[in-house]
Amino acid sequence: MQKILDAILAGELGEVGRLPVPEFYRGVTLHADEAAMFDGLAGPDKDPRRSLHLDEVATPEPAAGEVLVAVMASGINHNTVWSSIFEPLPTFGFLSRYGRTSPQAARHDLPYHVLGSDLAGVVLRCGEGVAAWQPGDEVVAHCLSVELHHPDGHSDTMLDPEQRIWGFETNFGGLAELALVKANQLMPKPGHLTWEEAAASGLVNSTAYRQLVSRNGAGMKQGDIVLIWGASGGLGSYATQLALNGGATPVCVVSSPQKAEVCRRMGAELVIDRVAEGYRFWKDEHAQDPREWKRFGARIRELTGGEDPDIVFEHPGRDTFGASVYVARRGGTIVSCASTSGYQHTFDNRYLWMHLKRIVGTHFANYREAWEANRLIAKGRIHPTLSEVVPLEHTAQAVHDVHHNLHQGKVGVLCLAPAQGLGVTDPELRAKHEQAINRFRTASVASVASVVAAG
Repeated sequence: MQKILDAILAGELGEVGRLPVPEFYRGVTLHADEAAMFDGLAGPDKDPRRSLHLDEVATPEPAAGEVLVAVMASGINHNTVWSSIFEPLPTFGFLSRYGRTSPQAARHDLPYHVLGSDLAGVVLRCGEGVAAWQPGDEVVAHCLSVELHHPDGHSDTMLDPEQRIWGFETNFGGLAELALVKANQLMPKPGHLTWEEAAASGLVNSTAYRQLVSRNGAGMKQGDIVLIWGASGGLGSYATQLALNGGATPVCVVSSPQKAEVCRRMGAELVIDRVAEGYRFWKDEHAQDPREWKRFGARIRELTGGEDPDIVFEHPGRDTFGASVYVARRGGTIVSCASTSGYQHTFDNRYLWMHLKRIVGTHFANYREAWEANRLIAKGRIHPTLSEVVPLEHTAQAVHDVHHNLHQGKVGVLCLAPAQGLGVTDPELRAKHEQAINRFRTASVASVASVVAAG
């Protein structure tokens, strides 16, 4: 592994394909025999630091259409949190079902699960039939894994019956020194970004793009008012940028003055600190409070000059969904991609049906949408929202922190990269956007900048 890393750091990428691939590599894993370890505990009491392990695992051989990647950096997503606390189900059921679909897929059904749905790295080996990529290519990966044996997936690959999220519903994910992906998951690494910055955007930026911009989601247009929950978090920070970049007006909902300031640094002017303003959408565990919906709606109108949101960018789920349906404008759209506070949504359907509103479900993105989202990153129109970076050995603590919402933006993980600030090949473009790239950073910004400047 060290020889591979040395070649990458020296810029000798043509040598990578000629170096031997190690038989084992380090990855962040779950163990199948521990899947019941949190039974009886409430979600907040389930501790990823107990369930996540850093193990040496066997290196898989890339099959037809697959690529083995040396992972320089990865990132933490909520699906890793869900995996680590075995909610809503242990991921080993996903691996078992996938393994039954083909001999190639059977390799994923193991007593351990290597997690992670983001990466930035270098192609090491290509399986049979891979024509678009070769060893030495610098890449990022999106997390859509599809088989495309069924006609439903050929209009929109997200509708493929065998669609899965890599590193969540498949094995050999990106929180590791090596990762196995399908060739059609790869995209060019933006040259102006470091490894950890490039790895931060794949899942959340692509998800936000489909949810907000794509015709498969809300189809945002210029002038739209967009209410964005968790606007400084992983998904929301990209939604805020996409709204601003697309001529819309974001109304950013956050939970602290620090997170409100981050939104303003992105260029958002309308911000609601839900904690400071004391919104309580639920009276108790069983009943919501419509008076709080109305108070929230009035606050939005106060900020927008009397307008209701054309689009509500939903992902918290249970805690906020009733309010989201209520505050959307007549004929507006509530677009949902997750339920981080709970999957059972309750809302007053009168405000949906009588006001002709729409609820749209979206899930990640197809290859074209992910490619377009990455293209915006590469052009410097959308920027990574990386706030902090940890080494691979500290992944479990980072997942714990994300589980308890102690972060903002994205938390990055150094896998093979020995330090932050490496991997920039386009310093001129970076210089134009340095401030925007670093606006979420909570630590070590100066040291990162100095590493990049030193080359």
